Amino acid sequence: MSTPSVSSSPLGSPSTQSKGLLSSLIVSPEVASYFIAGGCAGAASRTIVSPLERLKIIQQVQPRTSDAQPYKGVWRSLVRMWKEEGFRGYMRGNGINCLRIVPYSAVQFTTYEELKKFFTKHGSKELDTPKRLASGALAGITSVCTTYPLDIVRARLSIATASIPITKSQSPITNSTSNLKPSTQNTFHTSSHPYSSQELTMWGMTMKIVREEGGIRGLYRGLVATAFGVAPYVGINFAAYELLRGIITPPGQNSVTRKLTCGALAGSISQTVTYPFDVLRRKMQVTGMKSSALGVKYTGALDALVGIVRTEGIQGLYRGLWPNLLKVAPSIATSFFTYELVKELLIST
Repeated sequence: MSTPSVSSSPLGSPSTQSKGLLSSLIVSPEVASYFIAGGCAGAASRTIVSPLERLKIIQQVQPRTSDAQPYKGVWRSLVRMWKEEGFRGYMRGNGINCLRIVPYSAVQFTTYEELKKFFTKHGSKELDTPKRLASGALAGITSVCTTYPLDIVRARLSIATASIPITKSQSPITNSTSNLKPSTQNTFHTSSHPYSSQELTMWGMTMKIVREEGGIRGLYRGLVATAFGVAPYVGINFAAYELLRGIITPPGQNSVTRKLTCGALAGSISQTVTYPFDVLRRKMQVTGMKSSALGVKYTGALDALVGIVRTEGIQGLYRGLWPNLLKVAPSIATSFFTYELVKELLIST
């Protein structure tokens, strides 16, 4: 499909101006290829690591002071998840995750590519590291703001069926049960505060948040902490990847293994640096859930930061980092590889 040309004159007749406006709204084949390739990259990368993504969220929000942390250790937690919920447990929340990540990744890659052109004036200036960082940071903010409600609903679905025990001080079990074994004293939030089958769907959980947590505003809980975390994360991610590509994949050594290695290293570096922001985001996203399993409710990102450091120390900001790194390496590697593969395929056809 051909793209109508824009009038060379800045001013003109109403019909000429309307044609120019229509032309500007039509997406060029190149931009469309960025968007489609970005969406495919996001879906492929997240589906591969869905079990680890859910485990990361559960470990971030389960109470540290409980008698037993059922989701402790990567392998043991994955086995527990399989025994309790089967394959469906591994994929819990992945549907909305893909629904979120496809537009998120598509917007992110497209924005990054276009911002690179903007900062370099379409190749007339050098694309240095600061420009890559700025392009990535702005692309990250743009993408997260457009898809954040889907992210918070996905986080709620991920932990809604996980058997996270409540703390002693909030346990509904009476003192008469104090002589029971610890394994029988733990009450799990899925049984204390059951969700209906309708509420365990994307639409049902969305409506529950809107109904019980202040309307549409509840769907944007934790957005500020997310934006602060996403900007440096995406900026470092893109800048590190392109820097590593220049080192690991010089001309003539452009193998699949080398490309995947670049993505894995870039993702691991950027995620480690910005992980505390991710913990704050999850804390804010689930603080409105009516479940004592989640412990203290925070009033804001700063309150969450101070509370976590006071009660758990700095290490509390890195809870779930290990399974997250296991997830990030293959995820980012798959994302960049799929993006470049699909983009080259679309542009060449």
